[in-house]
Amino acid sequence: MPGGNGDSRAARAALLERTGDRLELVDDLRVEAPREGEVRVRITHCGVCHSDLHILDGSISFPLPVVPGHEAAGVVDRVGEGVRHLAEGDRVVLTCRPPCGACYWCVRGEEFLCSASTAWATGMLADGTTRLERGGRPVYRGVGVGGFAEYVTTDANGAIAVPSDTPLDIAAVLGCAVQTGVGAVLNAARVQPGDTVLVVGLGGVGICIVQGARIASAAKIFGVDPVAARREQAARFGLSHALDPAAGDVAETVLELTGGIGVDHAFDAVASPATTAQCLAATRAGGSIVLVGVAEEGDVVSIPSRAYVGESKRLIGSFVGSANPHRQFGLYLDLWKEGRLALDDLVTAVRPLDQVNEAFDDLRTATGLRTVLAVSDDAADYARGA
Repeated sequence: MPGGNGDSRAARAALLERTGDRLELVDDLRVEAPREGEVRVRITHCGVCHSDLHILDGSISFPLPVVPGHEAAGVVDRVGEGVRHLAEGDRVVLTCRPPCGACYWCVRGEEFLCSASTAWATGMLADGTTRLERGGRPVYRGVGVGGFAEYVTTDANGAIAVPSDTPLDIAAVLGCAVQTGVGAVLNAARVQPGDTVLVVGLGGVGICIVQGARIASAAKIFGVDPVAARREQAARFGLSHALDPAAGDVAETVLELTGGIGVDHAFDAVASPATTAQCLAATRAGGSIVLVGVAEEGDVVSIPSRAYVGESKRLIGSFVGSANPHRQFGLYLDLWKEGRLALDDLVTAVRPLDQVNEAFDDLRTATGLRTVLAVSDDAADYARGA
């Protein structure tokens, strides 16, 4: 089936023209039909993530104009030539780093480091185009997806099929919060039964880290957040000890609660120099510190190298949960169906696309855990209870 500008489709979208501006709703975004190895997806739902906020406020540099949104789910609208694993009408979850399956990293099982998958950083597909344009100008895809638009054309490997009865308001959060948080625990740190865990930052990703630690049968799960409501909510997801950073030194408190040892694994879902320092100080000799959040450009963490060599601590980075989404999205849905992974409670609000700016206001004020936007007019037909 041929693709190209002649087969483009008009779409409504939330667009950022200038850093620091509010998002503008437009209805004249043009979305190309898929080329070989691509699919076009009608987006029904897309989560609102801090990575998107970093693009809006300029703490992460990204080309403009851009359609943000990368935690997306929808329905395959059209299939390009050579695509055999997807068909029109399939329900799918998108991933911001689709693995090519053939590069140095993919063939070694490190699909999350795929060298051919760069759209998350550039906003462009591998051929240097975006498949999006408005007024004759290219429009970039936020974090490689552009999910705040009714349609997205993407590499077919970036769309993972889910069962036809999967509610897409729930499935959308697999694309970032769940795979990032749960994956950091199961894949990057490889938490073992009986381990102790510290989670700094109890937003959507942090709560998923807590859930991953619970699924891994951690003995104690400590959580840190300055927002009281989030500390209270976290208990429902498996947190055993909630810590207020304003009440005292976090590392000292964790050391006291672990008999002076420290935790086996500390996860930084905030990724500021201060929170990373907390994690380093609270982790036992031989333990691991996992950086999960997206740091602001220019942030630097200082490490007393001699002390950490002597204590054999491990500093680990984890991008999108160090996971292969084609394998793990299904696993996470199975855990949800079994009642072991709480996705319904993670989505604390669903707003229509025209309330996208209010959704970011919620994020700025730490209101709720995860807000999901209903992007398409018929989004309710693909949500819980439909």
